[in-house]
Amino acid sequence: MATVTVVIPTFNEVDNLPLIAEALLALPLDDLRVLVVDDGSPDGTGKVADTLAAAHPGRVGVVHRQVREGLGRAYVDGMKTALSAGAEFVVQMDADFSHPVDAVPRLLDTVLATGAACVIGSRYVPGGTLAAEWSLRRRALSRWANLYVRTILRVGLRDVTAGFKIWRAESLAALDLGAISSGGYSFQVEMHYRAIRAGMTIVEIPIHFSDRRAGSSKMSLRVQLESALMPWRLIFKR
Repeated sequence: MATVTVVIPTFNEVDNLPLIAEALLALPLDDLRVLVVDDGSPDGTGKVADTLAAAHPGRVGVVHRQVREGLGRAYVDGMKTALSAGAEFVVQMDADFSHPVDAVPRLLDTVLATGAACVIGSRYVPGGTLAAEWSLRRRALSRWANLYVRTILRVGLRDVTAGFKIWRAESLAALDLGAISSGGYSFQVEMHYRAIRAGMTIVEIPIHFSDRRAGSSKMSLRVQLESALMPWRLIFKR
């Protein structure tokens, strides 16, 4: 038995959120909680989150952010909230079903068995797979991005840009979340890099990464540029 909080950042995920929340709550983990961090979605996602919280008191929580600052800032707020509420483990997960809900218990089992600071659901370790809907160009771009970051930062992770993972609470507290500078998807890279530099152990297990069910990707040009520059910023900071 462990208190697990799944932090789900949302922006315009009104169709996906109720389905992913119900799927998570149906998992055989009695102490699992869902924390939605909504970045002021104009499509009503925040209202849906409030409805879910009212229907599942104590198991679903909501953080409403008034200003959209990106994935990284949303995760920092959500993680801080989860830690202050007593979570022993914090899961990072997208709302769009690209990450497999049924893999959450495997993440928890692995972090408990290995004693790792973090366990990643990886697309690029043996056994990991990508959605059949992905084009060759998208597959190549994803693999190139991982190779680019791994080469610059010299981290021994196969899926260094992964966004599906579980953290021990004490590991997150030791990373000083308030010092995280990434606003977008580069948040994932910065967290992994900081953890490895701090001597923490990160384990990867294979997952199937699916295409999103509904809505549109938030990967803008601005986010891509930040992701490309972040490894160099981390090197210069060091």
